[in-house]
Amino acid sequence: MAAASEEVIKQFAALMEHLEEPLKTTFQNVHQGYPRGTLVRFLKAREWSVPKAHKMLMDCLNWRIQNEIDSVLAKPIVPSDLYKSIRDTLLVGLTGYSKQGQPVYAFGVGLSTMDKASVNYYVQSHIQMNEYRDRVVLPAASKKFGRQINTCLKVMDMTGLKLSALSQVKMLTMITTVDDLNYPEKTETYYIVNAPYVFSACWKAVKPLLQERTKKKIQVLHGSGRDELLKVMDYASLPHFCKREGSGSSSDSFDGVDCYSYDHPFHQQLYNYMKQQAVKQHVVVKQDSFHVDLPTPELQEVKMAETIESELHNMRGHNVLSHQFNIIKIEGP
Repeated sequence: MAAASEEVIKQFAALMEHLEEPLKTTFQNVHQGYPRGTLVRFLKAREWSVPKAHKMLMDCLNWRIQNEIDSVLAKPIVPSDLYKSIRDTLLVGLTGYSKQGQPVYAFGVGLSTMDKASVNYYVQSHIQMNEYRDRVVLPAASKKFGRQINTCLKVMDMTGLKLSALSQVKMLTMITTVDDLNYPEKTETYYIVNAPYVFSACWKAVKPLLQERTKKKIQVLHGSGRDELLKVMDYASLPHFCKREGSGSSSDSFDGVDCYSYDHPFHQQLYNYMKQQAVKQHVVVKQDSFHVDLPTPELQEVKMAETIESELHNMRGHNVLSHQFNIIKIEGP
């Protein structure tokens, strides 16, 4: 199998050897000096089919060129108050590193509202996070740990998840589609914590639709998942909502500023980096969102979105909202 995989990688590499500008430059921004790792990621996403992986990667490169993704880090969202509002409603942050060196990202899925700006701003912010991860965070982690690190871990906090999440399904599908088609295989493991009944019901319905490769990446942990997560990361890298078993709160912070906050060092560094890039590249920053052509969701994603919507509608119809969504133990995949 190893020999067969090497042959497949060589075939894919041969197809990518003679790229012309601007495809060559944007490919370099994607692989950051590790083209082999990028080829492997796209091959995994297409079940090791060279023709399908090649098409996927070429579509990605053309999407980047058409939407000027290479310069997105030189286009900070202004004014800063608007960016702060986005940070307050799209809850995501970098909390540290795993014992193997992967960056650990926390996502407040249940408490994110994404209701303070247009969808274009939220997509812009998400893509900027991706690009900063790939061009700054992962290269720095590789240097720090002395080996190539090209994946991260994500801890998804479901605290506060309610039936009102129905209004966010379409936006989340857009963001997921951007990731799946243009940033494939960048997450090694998704850890789901503080899962309420709403998630349990949706997960049961969606799980059969997932590919085996994806199922293996998702671990649904009991409660805050603290004990399980401490096996892969130190206490200091735990998201704040995992540090106190049974707290059920995503507002607790042992450092005074939680990882989602605009005032957290990670977000300050990211925002300052973007402002510096704007000056360096002589970009005139305007108070306007960065419009990106959103790729068409793949059939699997459409089915999952429809299944989630259907499940939430069914629960609403049965007046599930009147029940207490206490944290429950969910069997992992």
